[in-house]
Amino acid sequence: MKKTLFILFAVLLLTCILGSCNNTETYAEQKKKETTAIKSFLNRDISIRDEEGNVICNVGKISPISEEQFQDQGYTTDLSSNQYVLFGNSGVYMQIIREGVGEKLEKGKTARVICRFIEFNILGDSIQLRNDVNYWHNNPDIMKISNNSGSFSANFDTEINGGGAMYLTYGSTSVPSGWLIPFSYIRIGRQDSEDGGIAKVRLIVPHSEGQAEATSNVYPCFYEITFQKMRD
Repeated sequence: MKKTLFILFAVLLLTCILGSCNNTETYAEQKKKETTAIKSFLNRDISIRDEEGNVICNVGKISPISEEQFQDQGYTTDLSSNQYVLFGNSGVYMQIIREGVGEKLEKGKTARVICRFIEFNILGDSIQLRNDVNYWHNNPDIMKISNNSGSFSANFDTEINGGGAMYLTYGSTSVPSGWLIPFSYIRIGRQDSEDGGIAKVRLIVPHSEGQAEATSNVYPCFYEITFQKMRD
C-alpha cells in the first residue's frame, strides 16, 4: 500500500513539474512574442489614451525606413507619411518630430537634460508610466549625458531632485540605451521663441535597449519624449 501511494505521489509530482515547465516560456519564445508585438504595433492605426479615455498621443500606422534612406533624407523622418527609421543593430525605431533648438552635444562635452515622456507597454497594450503630468512637474527626470567621441553614455541624476519617475519606478539610474540614439541627430537647448520648440522624438524600444523591468520581462515600449537642456 505504501509503495503504491509513493508511486502515485511521484507521478503527481512529475506531472506538476512538467506542467510548470510547459507554462514557462523560453527566452526565444519571449523574443518571438516581442517581435510579433512590434510588427503588429507598426501596422496598427493606434491612438494612446489615458485612464479617462482621452487621446494623449496619436501614433497612427507607421512607415519604417532604412538607415540609408534616413541618411539620404538628411537625417530627417517625414512626418506626413509617419516615417520611423529602423536602426538595425539595436532594433530601435525612431521618429524625429522636432530636431530642437540650440546645438548638438559636442564630443567631450557633458550636459544635464530634462526628459518628459510617455511610456507605453506594447506587449501589455497600455500606458505604463508618464511624467508629463502635473504630479511630476516639479520633479522631472534629469539625464546627465556625455558624448564620448561620438558614443553617448548617460545616467539619471538623483542629486538635484532625488530622481524622477524612471528612477523611482524602476530603481535604477541607468538610462535605457534606446533613449540615447536620438542624440546623434537632435539639438539640446531651451525654448527661446514661440516657434522654437525643444527636441521631441518617438521611439519603439525593444527589451534589450529598454529600462530594467522591460529587459527582465522581455517586452518592448513605445515612447514619446522631449529633451530640454537644464540651465547652467
